[in-house]
Amino acid sequence: MKALKGDITLHALDVTDVAAIKALSKDIDEPLDILIVNAGHGTRGEGDFGDLDYDVWKQFLDVNLYGAVATAEAFAPQVKKAKGKIAFLSSKMGSIEDASGGAMAYRTSKTALNMASKVVAHALAASGVAVGVFHPGWVKTDMGGPSALIDTQKSVSGLRDQIAKLTPGSELHLVAYDGDVIPW
Repeated sequence: MKALKGDITLHALDVTDVAAIKALSKDIDEPLDILIVNAGHGTRGEGDFGDLDYDVWKQFLDVNLYGAVATAEAFAPQVKKAKGKIAFLSSKMGSIEDASGGAMAYRTSKTALNMASKVVAHALAASGVAVGVFHPGWVKTDMGGPSALIDTQKSVSGLRDQIAKLTPGSELHLVAYDGDVIPW
């Protein structure tokens, strides 16, 4: 891990363990300006239509949907205290309009996250919390691989810009790191 600068505390968390999420939420009982919900289970090992591995599909849902929503729900009180922001990291692959095939478990888990994010935004609308859903791009990471289109620096820089633009009550869209709106 590269060195981190500033006043930073790291916490280990398994997002498939709801009890652990709730416990961490109780340990961090201070206002949170920004909660970035970045649960992501990759696109390998799920099989294709006709040969789907349903146990693996459940793992995708546990991480990409349930873990992400459980994290947002557990930390919502801290974000409300700050009238802060919740940024869900989703994927263009969760766009129903872009159902180009393959990666069914990953795609459907991110589509479900997109819907859940809209429900969360509606639930928090009156509290002054801004909610956004973002596509980080196809990033050169362990998950994205060496053929990906952008590096982490470009993705993170773009995401920071997009998260900064979030305002409470604004219409929710799936927004790419570069500001492009992606159809649901």
